[in-house]
Amino acid sequence: MKKVLFLLLSFLTLFTAQGQMVNPVKWSSRVEKISDTEFNLVMEAKIDDDWHVYSQFTPENGPLPAEFKFKDAKGNYELIGKVKESPYKKQYNDVFEVDEYYFEKKATFTQKIKVTNPNFTTLKASVDYQVCKEVCINQDNIFTFQLPKVTIAETVATPEGADTISVDTAQVAAQESTSTKAATPVNSKPEEQKGLLTIFFLAFLGGLAALLTPCVFPMIPMTVSFFTKHSGTRQKGIANAIFYGVSIILIYVVLGLIIVGVFGAEALNALSTGVAFNIIFFIILVFFAFSFLGAFEIMLPNSWANKVDRQAGKSGVVAIFFMALALAIVSFSCTGPIVGTLLVESASKGGIAPIVGMLGFSSAIALPFMLFALFPTWLNSLPKSGGWMNSVKVSLGFLELAFAFKFLSNADLVLQLHLLEREVFLAIWIAIFGAWALYLFGKITLPHDSPSTHISVGRLSLALLVLSFTVYMIPGLFGAPLKLISAFPPPQTYSESPRGFLGAAVETSKSDLPDGAKVGEHGIITFTDYDKGLAYAKEVNKPVMLDFTGFACVNCRKMEINVWSDEKVLSVLKNDVVLISLYVDDKRELPKEQQYVSKETGKEVVTIGNKWTDFIITRYKTNTQPYYVLTDLKEQKLNEPISYTPNIDDYLAWLKDGISKFK
Repeated sequence: MKKVLFLLLSFLTLFTAQGQMVNPVKWSSRVEKISDTEFNLVMEAKIDDDWHVYSQFTPENGPLPAEFKFKDAKGNYELIGKVKESPYKKQYNDVFEVDEYYFEKKATFTQKIKVTNPNFTTLKASVDYQVCKEVCINQDNIFTFQLPKVTIAETVATPEGADTISVDTAQVAAQESTSTKAATPVNSKPEEQKGLLTIFFLAFLGGLAALLTPCVFPMIPMTVSFFTKHSGTRQKGIANAIFYGVSIILIYVVLGLIIVGVFGAEALNALSTGVAFNIIFFIILVFFAFSFLGAFEIMLPNSWANKVDRQAGKSGVVAIFFMALALAIVSFSCTGPIVGTLLVESASKGGIAPIVGMLGFSSAIALPFMLFALFPTWLNSLPKSGGWMNSVKVSLGFLELAFAFKFLSNADLVLQLHLLEREVFLAIWIAIFGAWALYLFGKITLPHDSPSTHISVGRLSLALLVLSFTVYMIPGLFGAPLKLISAFPPPQTYSESPRGFLGAAVETSKSDLPDGAKVGEHGIITFTDYDKGLAYAKEVNKPVMLDFTGFACVNCRKMEINVWSDEKVLSVLKNDVVLISLYVDDKRELPKEQQYVSKETGKEVVTIGNKWTDFIITRYKTNTQPYYVLTDLKEQKLNEPISYTPNIDDYLAWLKDGISKFK
């Protein structure tokens, strides 16, 4: 069941691998000779697009200025003046209410020195600075300058009448150095690559689903036949069909590029836990679902198709490109909802995910046109168009409707309204998938269905699969974990009966809990206040496990349901550590006296989520969820933190490693 049904389910899965920090500043350095004993130490910063570094001269009470330090100066060299800067930009900051001075793209800093020790050849310096975009990161860099071994020009006392002796210095050799410290989170690159590959794969599945809809499938034989019959030679027909497929890919990839260009590569994933984002896309997906179910057709203006058709009627590669564009426009009523859903999914992922998603989707659409042009006899094996294509379209409508409620659930979780708790969510899904099963069995008909006296074996098989999945969800109403769909429903703790009912679990008395604690997932005693959790850890002399999580974090739920539930892992979490779960998307406001402006990011911290977001960025230089940190009672890391780790053995090994160091 997992291999078949969830290949379809997965292409709409939410991924909230929140924005991860990179190293946006690359440093280089060199030495420039001024005289025999005087040199310029030049430090250059290459700054990534949209990031900026603050000047040394940024006014007080503003962002953190750059600060340079030069080591071992006494007896070896003298600093002549202060560090000089290349021109900076000036802008008023409404938060700090001061002018801020900053650099974009590039910054050059120069310090003049005079060497006083002829044997001194290695000079070390450092810079502490703040680099900002949507968030700010405090970073530092070490410079190592290799100075030539100079001989200080001096006047030597000689016998009367002898000449004074002057000793020359050596030539200076420039030395490049690069930054050696970067605030990059653990496992960020593998996780990012894995996420993009998953997006591509699921988008490819979405493209295959779109192929089977009545707007696209009939176009395959017609288009391929056109190329093979009207291109003069078979080779030219194949070349035209391949260019046609490449044009389809180009059109959809450009759409992904537009999304990234409009919203920005990193700003997209900041929307994923936003209430407005989730509610808007709940409405959009319901709209798409009703279209697939047959309530109405989503059509682009006919004038667009007519103009494109006129261009496609000409000859040459330009005409072929416009034929591909015509396909995209004409088939929009079927592909639009899938493309829209994929863009929503990839937008919540952030970065270049919309481009990767459109590449996967369009590749699946274009591939059949290329293959059938190469092997035209395959056309004879294609099934005939018919009512089965509308069944595919309606099935996609049921899937769209089900996943729409995931977005609504995200908004409810973030606001903690408890309107769409676990039982309600599962009841809605049971109803949707149950109705889908009845439709596949032929017990429900919709507006565009063709009359049928029987159902095919394939449709019966899918109907049984959907019915089995529906039955599988029913025990979830009574507290079953439902590991197969752990990422979708709200967690067990967000339900009408968090500890289960009908004798499924025994409720822990609040009087038995430490101050500030609650009974969390799988009965683990969990703190949501850092200070209270740390105080309790000191009281019982156990290490702390910080769990940076989110109410709308899909991978967090996967970890809690699939990894924490393991008997060995659960034993460690219950008995060997004090768990502190910090929700970075908690929108509840802090008391006025606890609100402040972050020294790290310069942003106002007004909600509980803001507080823990600022905490993870300030202390660990990342904003990844889930993110797990084991610390001792002095708040020092016991080992390197980890993020999403679905392998139970790896996660357990990490836990035991940190705990052994605490002991």
